[in-house]
Amino acid sequence: MSVEYKPFSKKQMKVLLWWHKNSPYKNYDAVICDGAVRSGKTFCMSLSFIMWAFTYFNESSFALCGKTIKSLRRNLVTPLITPLKELNFKVEEKYSDNLLIVSYKGRVNRFYLFSGKDEGSASLIQGMTLSGILLDEVALMPRSFVEQALARCSVSGSTFWFNCNPEYPSHWFYNEWIKKRAEKNALYIHFTMKDNPSLTQKTIKRYEKMYSGAFYRRFVKGEWVAVNGAVYPFMENEHSYPDVPKVEFSDFAVSCDYGTVNPASFGLWGKQNETWYRIDEYYFDSKKEGYQRTDEEHYKALCELIGNKKVSKITVDPSAASFIEVIKRHQKFSVVPATNSVIDGIRMVSSALKEGRIKICNNCKDAMREFSLYRWSENAKNDTVIKENDHAMDDIRYFVSTILNNDSDDFCVVAQRRY
Repeated sequence: MSVEYKPFSKKQMKVLLWWHKNSPYKNYDAVICDGAVRSGKTFCMSLSFIMWAFTYFNESSFALCGKTIKSLRRNLVTPLITPLKELNFKVEEKYSDNLLIVSYKGRVNRFYLFSGKDEGSASLIQGMTLSGILLDEVALMPRSFVEQALARCSVSGSTFWFNCNPEYPSHWFYNEWIKKRAEKNALYIHFTMKDNPSLTQKTIKRYEKMYSGAFYRRFVKGEWVAVNGAVYPFMENEHSYPDVPKVEFSDFAVSCDYGTVNPASFGLWGKQNETWYRIDEYYFDSKKEGYQRTDEEHYKALCELIGNKKVSKITVDPSAASFIEVIKRHQKFSVVPATNSVIDGIRMVSSALKEGRIKICNNCKDAMREFSLYRWSENAKNDTVIKENDHAMDDIRYFVSTILNNDSDDFCVVAQRRY
């Protein structure tokens, strides 16, 4: 298959050459790229980082950092390797060491991969001596990790490279680096989707349909804005809830938000083609009913919800260890603890709903009720949902984060390589 090469946009060229000896921006100590998703900032920054490293250093160590090693390899490393090889760089990957050894015209440099997923990640990078660092998705990393990583860049001439999509306006990175970019001596470049020449208008419109509200302003318009109001405002339309399809489903799954004092919400899902339908539910509110149910009673209700359907997987709130153990002990169903990242999960649910990859059927009355009530907290300094009317919302989030996104690619856009 032939590859169509696209020229870089003006902003991409600015990122590629800001450090060059003839550039008016060469004296900056850092570069920050933020803006819309799929705006072309990650690829040009990573390529520029490698070229900068080989222009000014030899036998030196650098760091490539992401939210997780998996996301770093997917978003940055894998798309970078083929273009580097076509430019006559030699790349040796040492997977077990999370290391890339790159050589070019007699020069050799080492690029270590680091995960900045939580507060404990800062210890992973301690003791390193670096000549430069690139932090991809920096707004998703804890401040402690970022500051520890920056402190490792003690070699003369080292620079900081930051790349992210916007978050809430009180985010520490926005306040400490973007707002203070002049005193930090950082070059700031803001991207939109129009700055990525490999995106067609059809692809851009697809992304515009994926998000709504504050997430539209963040990921499509590239703004640092606060969320407010309904979490899923587009679900307020009654036409968002179809009848249960009268078809033969190819697979079934269940998602469970477990509660004893709080409500328990289980959703039964059926797959037709590439769409999963929430075709039935179990919702038990002990406060409303006036009594609590045991793990075994909830398990019995789970079996009644499933009936004689062949369920391939059940995912459960990871904090519900006793209920997970009950399911395992009965040896009837396969069960996995759910992925429980609230904000990332909400984003994934929003995209899955808007793209039609999941649909909530109109017999799921408690899920419909919660969709109309689920709200963002207006008083929080970060993205926080009000912990009310969220039990069906949580089990739906568990399904999307744990089952749907392992059943098919969560996010797949084929972009043409360009130089």
